Amino acid sequence: MKTYSAKAKDIQRKWHVIDASGKTLGKVATQAAALLIGKHKPMYTPHLDTGDYVIVINAEKVKVTGKKLDDKNYHRYTGYPSGLRSETLRGMLAKHPTRVIEHAVKGMLPHNSLGKAMYNKLKVYAGESHPHQAQTAAKTTKGGSKS
Repeated sequence: MKTYSAKAKDIQRKWHVIDASGKTLGKVATQAAALLIGKHKPMYTPHLDTGDYVIVINAEKVKVTGKKLDDKNYHRYTGYPSGLRSETLRGMLAKHPTRVIEHAVKGMLPHNSLGKAMYNKLKVYAGESHPHQAQTAAKTTKGGSKS
């Protein structure tokens, strides 16, 4: 018996909606990363992007445990001398709540061109509304549930 290997033409992508309100940051990120990679599909192939599109809503209502709001720092470098900028999780959630989830999910994806293609299928929104109603409505009319 031969081992099955998925082909690019066999991949069918679905849209999943994850509501982050009241959930911990890590749980939301691992759920989104697994859907983006395609690990939930029986046709998962490591060298192909078999994952689905993921929409994360209510990013501003994500929960973190412990003292992470003040202890967790995000660093970026401007490229200039003494250009290292740091920001706490509390500040990042106040200014850019979508970047917190994007950063967590990006770290769980492969660090190569395949991971960049997976990351492009992630859509994160701070509030309840999103512009992808047509894609998610088609999924729910077929009897599927919003996961």
